[in-house]
Amino acid sequence: MLDPQPGAHVDPLWFIVSVVAALVFELAPVCGLLYLIYFVLTLPMRRRERGRLFLHLLEMGLAEGRTPEGAIESAASSYDPSLGERFHRLGDHLKHGQTLSQALEQVPYLLPPRLVAMLKTGERIGDVRKVLPACHNLLSDGVSQVRGALNYLVLMAFVITPMTIAIPIVLRIRVMPSYRQIFQGMYENYQLPPVTRLMFASDWIMTLIQLVILFSLWGALLFYAGGPRIRERFSAFLGKHEWISPWNWRRLQRDFSAMLAVLLNSGVPEVEAVRIAGESTADRAMRSRADEVCRTLEKGTPLPEALRAMDKSGELPWRITNALRHGKGFPQALTGWHEALDAKAFQLEQSAAQVTTSALVLVNGVIVAFIVIGVFAALIRLINEAALW
Repeated sequence: MLDPQPGAHVDPLWFIVSVVAALVFELAPVCGLLYLIYFVLTLPMRRRERGRLFLHLLEMGLAEGRTPEGAIESAASSYDPSLGERFHRLGDHLKHGQTLSQALEQVPYLLPPRLVAMLKTGERIGDVRKVLPACHNLLSDGVSQVRGALNYLVLMAFVITPMTIAIPIVLRIRVMPSYRQIFQGMYENYQLPPVTRLMFASDWIMTLIQLVILFSLWGALLFYAGGPRIRERFSAFLGKHEWISPWNWRRLQRDFSAMLAVLLNSGVPEVEAVRIAGESTADRAMRSRADEVCRTLEKGTPLPEALRAMDKSGELPWRITNALRHGKGFPQALTGWHEALDAKAFQLEQSAAQVTTSALVLVNGVIVAFIVIGVFAALIRLINEAALW
């Protein structure tokens, strides 16, 4: 932006245009980046809010004696803008006589796949109310995900790591060539300190390490923003390596167990209950394990023993054993275990975020310290040589 000459008359229109141009070209990119970060961060909470609103409307309609389809169609017929365009599309599909599960398949991004699978299970047993507690537990997971990302990983991905990548590049391009020129002007056979030479020799390695860290963080954020659908694509790999995302595995165990308890309490045969419970998690690894349990049951193995493939700790089998003695009360018998799995998943997710961030801070600190020592070693030698000269 050009400044007017001192003492010259400032045209108000020119001034307004200059200010607007400055705002557009200088602040707009920053605002756009901040909004993008906000949008990505709040994706789990927006998914949770859509699911919570859907379940609330469904519960209200069921309490009034309506069918699940009638409850959602009645709410969608109001065409309230706050419900969103996807909800209204769902209502249109229900008006054409589709069941709730069929209509949800036509609007895939309205609810998380696992929530849709649970509602389908409720339809199969003839009472959606029985699966609603498990649906609410599923929606509570978004709080932990946002807290871990907001407090730790976003700061590392967008602030600390990019800055530590920029520092060695700026030093190499702007600072160290000046040092060389000063030394060359003072001595013909100048030599930088060993630590400074080592810094120059390994600066590309440090930059490469930082870039790997940065892209890894961005990949983690992409995985976070993609939510349940991108996790579904990698579920087979994650299922075979539970240590990569142990908190997600705890939540899958919770959802499987909750649906299994509802199905057994409704009188569904054991083999069919295990198979449907596996499908209700919308996870390929869990479905594979459920199929394994079904094959074991078909060979005559008792249900508690067959369920050891789902829980190596053995807590799920003995809780199922206690419930089988009474023949009912499966949800009540497993409530304590579900709460423990929830708490453990939250603890593991937050601990992983803190440990990852602390390790990245230490790595970045070591690299920056190495660069600073190299720069100041050259500066100290320069001062000493100048004093002697």
